[in-house]
Amino acid sequence: MPTSTARIAELFPDLQSISDRGLREKVAAVWEEAIATGCGGKGWTIQELRSIPFTLLAGDIDLTFIEHLNSGVRQSIAIEGVLKEIYGDRVPIEHDHLVAGALLADVGKLLEYDRDEQGRLVKGRFGRLLRHPFSGVALCHKHALPPEVMHIVATHSHEGDKVERSIESIIFHHADFVDFDIARYLGK
Repeated sequence: MPTSTARIAELFPDLQSISDRGLREKVAAVWEEAIATGCGGKGWTIQELRSIPFTLLAGDIDLTFIEHLNSGVRQSIAIEGVLKEIYGDRVPIEHDHLVAGALLADVGKLLEYDRDEQGRLVKGRFGRLLRHPFSGVALCHKHALPPEVMHIVATHSHEGDKVERSIESIIFHHADFVDFDIARYLGK
């Protein structure tokens, strides 16, 4: 059986770009806990994860949750590359924090989502009370992720509109909304 990190890296290959092994393992541990405890406590299978739609807010679209997460990470890495190429060290970016935060920003959706009696994906009771940035930060804190990573998780969505985002959070916030706005457009 693959290690937790290897299993999560199968879903999110860019996990391996985190150079700090301890941080990589913590990111994987957060995902493993969310997979095991989400869906109203029933847990998720890997097959179910691969079939979850990107968002419940855009109608019937052919973009999945896992694809969206990989897109957000890749977009963030690409933006990081452009900024470093153009500005060099004048725009300091902590790559490991950026990738970890991008990978974990939506981990709370596994707690937010549930299945109804007919097996349809819905926002569950937990999700109606706590949106995914809050539950994501709680999971990250439990696994001792750095506050810089928790900041990205906490501020990536509209919950972060009233605070000063870090450079890494700004990058991921915009990458995330590129996908979200496209999903809403496609779901019209």
